[in-house]
Amino acid sequence: MNRFMFLSQVTYRNNVTSVILLGFSNLQSFTLLMFLLLLLIYCLTISANIFIMTLYVLSTNLQTPMYFFITQISIFDVILTTDILPNLLHIVLYDGCTMSLIGCIAQFYVFATSESSECLLLSVMSYDRYLAICDPLHYHSIINHRFCVKSLIIVWIIGFLIILLNSISIYHLHFCGPNVIDHFFCDFEPIVQLSCSDTTVIEFQTLIMGVIATFIPFIIIVMSYVYIVLTILKIPSFTGRQKAFSTCSSHLTVVTIFYGTLIVVYVFPTRRLSTLSKAMSLCYTVIIPLLNPIIYTIRNKDFKEAFNKIKQMKSDMLWKAN
Repeated sequence: MNRFMFLSQVTYRNNVTSVILLGFSNLQSFTLLMFLLLLLIYCLTISANIFIMTLYVLSTNLQTPMYFFITQISIFDVILTTDILPNLLHIVLYDGCTMSLIGCIAQFYVFATSESSECLLLSVMSYDRYLAICDPLHYHSIINHRFCVKSLIIVWIIGFLIILLNSISIYHLHFCGPNVIDHFFCDFEPIVQLSCSDTTVIEFQTLIMGVIATFIPFIIIVMSYVYIVLTILKIPSFTGRQKAFSTCSSHLTVVTIFYGTLIVVYVFPTRRLSTLSKAMSLCYTVIIPLLNPIIYTIRNKDFKEAFNKIKQMKSDMLWKAN
């Protein structure tokens, strides 16, 4: 840690060109265990999400709008995990790390783009579930391949552009030190706190960005599920209600965990970089990308059938080859 403090003192006298991420400075006794656990999570996350994408491509039974959106969630999770975890492994192993300022802003950009895009996509998925349950007769005429592709393009464009504008604004701030970030990745607030410039405009810009990319999708999700619940309650039979709810239970679980952690970190008036906040940040940057493929597949009959069919096809091919 002395090496990082020395670099901080040197950089403080000049314009900041690098930042120091302290990570989890109170876990030195568990360094190896933490490293191995995070490495295992990283491998499992990448494998599980690639498995979902592969299964979708190979199985004609999964070529439906909902599974199309699930594969896009997997893509966002792979991007997020790849952006955060390799550097986090280095931080845990070496008790901190030094990044260039541009690299830090780039990490924030990739992180924020994937998170905001996932928020937007979750709202599209909630609309999909709303139509499937509340207006099933018009579902296939509205939620078709063209709608899915258009929705995905809009999600990517909005997520890409608003975070790009925000990142450019951060880059043009004046950073004169100190350059130490008591966190394990470059989030918006830790970066801005290092600036010597007036950050009022960029904080207002970020608020508008948050409303567009996070709050509005959340309102759409809440409204969709209000109508879904009201429709399910009108179904006379218990079996019918249970079957209808099962079609959106996975999505609702993902939304609850995802938005729950975001609200704890960014909305509640707690000390942002406390141990609890770091733990919650670890949840939505590391744990959720692993949980998403598990939640979407573990009780999903279509995924199980597709997997068994592909496994049987592979067995048949091996049998013919022998």
